[in-house]
Amino acid sequence: MICLLSPAKTIDFANARDVSPASQPEFLSDATYLADKLRKHSAKHLAVLMALNPDLAAQTKERADAWDASAHEDGGKPAAMAFQGAVYRGLDAASLSSDDLAFAQGHVRIISGLYGILRPLDRMQPYRLEMGLKWPITTKKKNLYHYWEDRLADHIVGAANGCLINLASNEYSKAILRKDTPIRVITPQFKDEVNGQFKSLMTYAKEARGQMARYLIQQRIENPIDLKKFTGMGYAFNADLSTENDWVFTRKKTTQSS
Repeated sequence: MICLLSPAKTIDFANARDVSPASQPEFLSDATYLADKLRKHSAKHLAVLMALNPDLAAQTKERADAWDASAHEDGGKPAAMAFQGAVYRGLDAASLSSDDLAFAQGHVRIISGLYGILRPLDRMQPYRLEMGLKWPITTKKKNLYHYWEDRLADHIVGAANGCLINLASNEYSKAILRKDTPIRVITPQFKDEVNGQFKSLMTYAKEARGQMARYLIQQRIENPIDLKKFTGMGYAFNADLSTENDWVFTRKKTTQSS
């Protein structure tokens, strides 16, 4: 069983914990190909392509120009340490033990527009490339979904050992999931009580995804049924709102984190 996470737009290399031994991304040659294409764009073009303000466009161009495939062996930072944002605040990989990280390496995968798939300890370099970007890669590959095609799904099916816990966003999970995906896919949802109804509040839901991944790691969970015991951030499994593979975790308004 593995769990799937989305990447984050925010990457912090200055404060990211380093880990040894780290690993290299499986699809590094593909990442090199995409990075080479990306660096051909000017900052002005990137601003239009990615709908970025001038500062972010300049940063994106700077990162693309500096990206170096050969630096992944000794340089870069482990992906789970470098990504920031709500999901990775919940995961808090920097505080995991060496044994935790070893388990995570076999049971957590991060989808990436540039790298395809990252394991938590795979070394990466700063980049910006969202999976849903409308960016023709070749005349036949109209976007990144077409570029990666079935390779990411094949990797996940091979690693999942029959069951995938989908903690990724729709933008990223649809690069993996197919109607005929030959494994069980469980998608946890996190909902808060709002005016008497349970609704997804994304800031909370994203952090809860990270906390559930952390729970899976620290509890060494191999059987998905054990995830129903998750109570992070005050959420609890709600059998009435759940289906066989869509698991809903809810919490009352009074238990929300600040």
